[in-house]
Amino acid sequence: MENLFGADGSASELMNQAMALVMTYAPKVVLAIVTLIVGLWLINRFVGVLDNKLGKKDPTLNKFLCGLIGAILKILLLISVASMVGIATTSFVAIIGAAGLAVGLALQGSLANFAGGVLILIFKPFKVGDTIEAQGYLGAVREITILYTIVDTFDNRRIVIPNGSLSNATLVNVSFYDTRRCDMTFGISYSDDIDKARAVIKQLLDEDERVLPEPAPRISVGSLGDNSVNIIVRPWTKTDDLWPVYWDMHERVKKAFDKEDITIPFPQRDVHLYKHE
Repeated sequence: MENLFGADGSASELMNQAMALVMTYAPKVVLAIVTLIVGLWLINRFVGVLDNKLGKKDPTLNKFLCGLIGAILKILLLISVASMVGIATTSFVAIIGAAGLAVGLALQGSLANFAGGVLILIFKPFKVGDTIEAQGYLGAVREITILYTIVDTFDNRRIVIPNGSLSNATLVNVSFYDTRRCDMTFGISYSDDIDKARAVIKQLLDEDERVLPEPAPRISVGSLGDNSVNIIVRPWTKTDDLWPVYWDMHERVKKAFDKEDITIPFPQRDVHLYKHE
């Protein structure tokens, strides 16, 4: 035993030092763990309440702000827990700063998306619930998060678009205004009466309650095509009624033209055969 531990009782000293360290740091470690668990629970609880409150007032700002506040609070919690264990706060902050710089350089695209999200929230080119056309997709905005905007298309696909792309590229906010002009073109034969065709179309527009009386619909000859006289029709509707009016009007115009013997021409080609003897 003397050979193993030494005659000077060094083993006892090491044991005493170990016990002293345990007695010194064990309460701090336990307290830090408890603080971390309780702190995370309180942060998630706070963010959940904030999400619920903001969701009713401003759905656009909701997800972005809650995610940002949650991340900041968790970083502050980690710094506090580290200081409780005995890690110097200044050193810990320096380490986090260096790590943040390295991560930032590696994730430049994500930082651009974050900056894009901030620009979207400041200038508000669109908000949650708007219908936008961007990056080749058309759909309704469901969420604006810290890095991405989530869009649901009308054929039930979920599109995740980086905020950096949305803030630096052209997009169309389809639902920004309450009313929109419904552009349609109907062709009639050169032998048909233009005034009669115009009267038929006007009657159909007047019968449709979704067509707004003001601004008044415009019905004019738009061009003289190779096979038809093209009549442009420009009624105004509520934004939500635009496509239903567009689809319904094409069907109703076709049936009305057939009833009034107005021809909708289509390209034709005459083939002449000559017999050579």
